[in-house]
Amino acid sequence: MKPNLIVQKFGGTSVGNIDRIKNVARKVAKAREEGKDVVVVVSAMAGETDKLLKLAHEITENPNRREIDLLLSSGERISSALLTLALNEIGCPAVSLTGRQLGLLTDNTHTRARIKEISGQRAKKILEQNHVVVVAGFQGINEHGDVTTLGRGGSDTSAVALAVALDAERCEIFTDVDGVYTADPNMVPDARKLDHVSFEEMLEMASLGAKVLQIRSVEFARNFNMPIVVRSSYNEVDGTLVSEEDPTMEQPVVSGVMYDKNQSKITLSKVPDQPGIAAKIFCTLAEAGLSIDMIIQNVSAENHTDISFTLPTTHVAEAMPIMRGIVGEIHACEVSEDCDISKVSIVGAGMRSHPGVAAKMFRALSDENINIMMISTSEIRVSCVIEKKYTELAVRVIHKEFGLENEQVQEESETRSPPERKAASS
Repeated sequence: MKPNLIVQKFGGTSVGNIDRIKNVARKVAKAREEGKDVVVVVSAMAGETDKLLKLAHEITENPNRREIDLLLSSGERISSALLTLALNEIGCPAVSLTGRQLGLLTDNTHTRARIKEISGQRAKKILEQNHVVVVAGFQGINEHGDVTTLGRGGSDTSAVALAVALDAERCEIFTDVDGVYTADPNMVPDARKLDHVSFEEMLEMASLGAKVLQIRSVEFARNFNMPIVVRSSYNEVDGTLVSEEDPTMEQPVVSGVMYDKNQSKITLSKVPDQPGIAAKIFCTLAEAGLSIDMIIQNVSAENHTDISFTLPTTHVAEAMPIMRGIVGEIHACEVSEDCDISKVSIVGAGMRSHPGVAAKMFRALSDENINIMMISTSEIRVSCVIEKKYTELAVRVIHKEFGLENEQVQEESETRSPPERKAASS
């Protein structure tokens, strides 16, 4: 590990206009004044990616993914160039790099590419010259030299992967919130900021709708034990450290309540109850690059069953034609979709050793007459699919049921040493 090297990532709202870009430049310069070597990864300016996608869809309903990648990559290039200009203007020497110039190699999956390797040699040379490196996030190139993008939130993944490649001390993710909270503060006013979250908890939170970090970035961080600090771009408040779980300390039973309104349910009715049918359905979806979340299969009746699964609403338009084709192949009755659902979840490392957590969550929902359509669990997570109109109510009552607004209720977490300071000094 290089203790003086940090990677800082700034999201779209942080570089949303020229004043904010100048604010980012001052933060980067301050880190340099404190003796740090700094690599900065930036997203496109807020709204730029949606604007570019809208332009593409005004031309064609089904734009070619290769061309979409080339189009969208321009947003981060603009941000990186503007920030570099701002840094140089205040006397902080900096050089910007695209994904290609950085040497970020991906696979060939356009719009959802995965990182294969980062050479980082050019970045290292620039750092040796005592310059800040500003990298256009979210993008790389494949083996054919074509521009690829990493999907929504891909700049987080770029930043963590680059921190690993450069053996940095930590990766700091600057955003419009000052850390990871027990719930969405916009929905639950008394939600608390967490000082520390384990990689496993953050993985669950990210997968369940928490928008603070992109899930692939957390996977990268966990796999290579790269500490992440989530901080605000607009203040100096200590953020939330995401790192390995400390086995010597008690963990809170529930760390947070998450929700995801971008969920839909697809149901195949009267599916023949035969070996290989489920494999046919879900292998076909996997080949199309569609991620499935929760799956439920009803008890077989007269050699037929119903199979339901959830996936992001943004993928329904792609999944439904595939499912209509499969219905005929497997001789099912019909396929239907329900976009009026959401997923509400609780996450906490302490669930492993505390029974009755799921029952407590179900009781809180029952007391408000909120029906549970689907349930899934892991060692540290319980998720329920409910009607979308009850999302806010469900989050608030569950948050209250577990006393997450009260630090005393979560007293186990109070006994922990300050992990951010410990990580910073290691």
